[in-house]
Amino acid sequence: MLKPIEGSWFEFQHTDAEGKYYIAALAGFTAQQWETKVREAAEIGMRHLVLMNVAMLFKSFYDTPLLPRFGIACDDPIEAVLSAADRYGIKFYMPNDYFDDCTNHGRNILDADTQRKRAQCMEELVARYGHHPSFHGWYWPIEAYLKSGYSDVVLTYVNQCSRIARSLTPDAPILIAPYGTGVVVADDHYVAQLDRLDVDIIAYQDEIGCLRHGVEDLPRFYEGLRIAHDKAQRAAFWSDIEIFTFEGNVGVSALLPAPFDRVRRQIEIASDYADVILIYQFQGMMNKPGSQAFAGHPDSEILYTDYEKWLDKHFPNLPTAESCADAVTNLAAF
Repeated sequence: MLKPIEGSWFEFQHTDAEGKYYIAALAGFTAQQWETKVREAAEIGMRHLVLMNVAMLFKSFYDTPLLPRFGIACDDPIEAVLSAADRYGIKFYMPNDYFDDCTNHGRNILDADTQRKRAQCMEELVARYGHHPSFHGWYWPIEAYLKSGYSDVVLTYVNQCSRIARSLTPDAPILIAPYGTGVVVADDHYVAQLDRLDVDIIAYQDEIGCLRHGVEDLPRFYEGLRIAHDKAQRAAFWSDIEIFTFEGNVGVSALLPAPFDRVRRQIEIASDYADVILIYQFQGMMNKPGSQAFAGHPDSEILYTDYEKWLDKHFPNLPTAESCADAVTNLAAF
């Protein structure tokens, strides 16, 4: 059954090379522009936003003794987006990283000091922002490579983070988003690992934007993962489709919006297997024409418009941002 895009990753900043066309705009966003960006996500049918990080490059996006503040225009972007999400009925999944060198992929993610900072960060986030209804769940942003399944290090990292989260917010769902979708062997060993992972949602990167395989390969990968999740009956199977392409070499050049014809095929295939479809990512790759919170390449308006037309054709009765806001207001009044 055909499914719409129901959510996206979301961030305040990105690395310079990949974020060439949108990081300067994001750095200058006011609280009102962050509200606008969340509203625009709601307008196009998104109900889940996954915050990429709360710190990066040894600076943070909120007040914490762990790191100095990131130099962006908005004093408290987390408060801005959660307040907007409260209004429009969007669910945010909150991260707990990066308090180390996120550019060093060979680092020890179980370093004792880093673990301490993650735990303190989670306590701070709940104390400061936990009153927001939109503080819905958690996301562990260090991505697992699935070539040999989940390593012992990743299993330990995920379950340590989840243990803290369950103690702080017992009802909050936990999401991870591994890569290696094209090489994972979804056998009984993998099913057993799914049973060991203390998470509620696994959103698999489809890796199309990173050119690890072609769209035509996706049914074979997804079929095995669907069977494995049905056997394990623990974590939900979501898809994280990559709606970008690279301006030049993969990983070292700017992200650009992909043509909608490709994105449409990714959506259609994911719909046959995944419970929910997320994208990487709304910001930078999709901009509502005339937006007061524009961030990205000019072609991002084309991808937004093409998807909006497709959405209106196949899902004409999706709730609008206004109806979601009215529903939230009525619920609060009740």
